[in-house]
Amino acid sequence: MKQNKTGARVSIPATDTLKIALDTAPRRSPLILTNTKGVPWTAAGFSASWRKLCARAGIEGLTFNDLRGTAVTRLARAGCDHAEISAITGHKMGDVGRVLDHHYVSRNALLADEAIARLGDTPGTDLSNRPSNRAGVSPTQEEKA
Repeated sequence: MKQNKTGARVSIPATDTLKIALDTAPRRSPLILTNTKGVPWTAAGFSASWRKLCARAGIEGLTFNDLRGTAVTRLARAGCDHAEISAITGHKMGDVGRVLDHHYVSRNALLADEAIARLGDTPGTDLSNRPSNRAGVSPTQEEKA
């Protein structure tokens, strides 16, 4: 598939869950994304339908391109590195980091929670959740308690 914004060729394998959903969905055509006439979407037609569906769902301020950024974020959260993410999204590798830094990760409360939990599980930190590493309490004091 050719990524529209950058022109990069990308391969987007489907997860097993997506394969099942696609295999069981009603079809008008061998193509997945078609309009009501069963022909491939034009960019303008898809954009218009996207806006209408967002309005109907009460979603404001979301563009179709935001889904690409969401994919970057979810792939990063799944442990993918920048090269893997760029292979799927078509972003340049440096742009993957910028997308994560400026638009998504910095505002992700779940990532912050996970980071603090990881810090709390790290021996030798003053913030560790492990009893033998609590600030101000030596292992000897704990054993006596």
